[in-house]
Amino acid sequence: MLDSSTTTAGRREHRVPPAAAGAAWHTAAAEELAASGRWEQAYQHLRTAVRILNGQSGVDELDRLRREHAEAREQSRRDSLTATYNRRYLDERLGALVGDVGAAGIAVALLDVDHFKQINDTYGHPFGDRVLQRLVAVVDASLPDGAFCARYGGEEFAIVLPGHDRHEAVQVGETTRERVDAHPWSELAPGLRVTVSIGVAHGFGPVTGPDGLVAGADRLLYAAKHSGRNAVAFHDAHTGHVRLAGPASGRRSIPQPPVVAPHCGQPPTSP
Repeated sequence: MLDSSTTTAGRREHRVPPAAAGAAWHTAAAEELAASGRWEQAYQHLRTAVRILNGQSGVDELDRLRREHAEAREQSRRDSLTATYNRRYLDERLGALVGDVGAAGIAVALLDVDHFKQINDTYGHPFGDRVLQRLVAVVDASLPDGAFCARYGGEEFAIVLPGHDRHEAVQVGETTRERVDAHPWSELAPGLRVTVSIGVAHGFGPVTGPDGLVAGADRLLYAAKHSGRNAVAFHDAHTGHVRLAGPASGRRSIPQPPVVAPHCGQPPTSP
């Protein structure tokens, strides 16, 4: 039979140090917060747990690993040539956005560089790459808060406009087209002119999914291309007919692709 001094020593030996208990509490709190998607709060609890157990050096190492992870994640979302977002990010982000569409809705504009093959054939592919890099800078400068641009493929880019109604989205598309057309491309090569064609699709209410929006924008891009290029095409909210924005609105020959609405319910009245 153990005497009282031995029993007391045993209890003291197995007693959890206050520091370890505090670290365990913060770790559990971090796991619970992370499970609910509250990442920043979870990280702060994790930093506290690491500081308790390892001191400031441990926190510094944790911060370094976090920065490296964030940088690697950001690089995985970016197009290597233009540094804009890539197709992977577009698919992920657009899929999340259409599940939380507000009253104004969401729009996707597909933008394609007119006669880009001729630019590559005339000046070479490295020069064509420079044109795309400059184009992204011009497009980004045209975007409102909350919008983003992503490279869809080749010389085609997607502009995503959450919280914008049809009229606002078309206006953003037309502003982008104008700025590209007016840009001093001759800085890259004498006599160079670059224009873009854009198709703007809008969704609101219970949007069926990102594929419907992108497909609608692609059909409208086709209409803009085949109506003379350097134009922004969209569906009229009242008639469903394809219209062109800005100076191109007076063109007579505008293809009318089949309308496959990317939304349900009644359309808003503008424009």
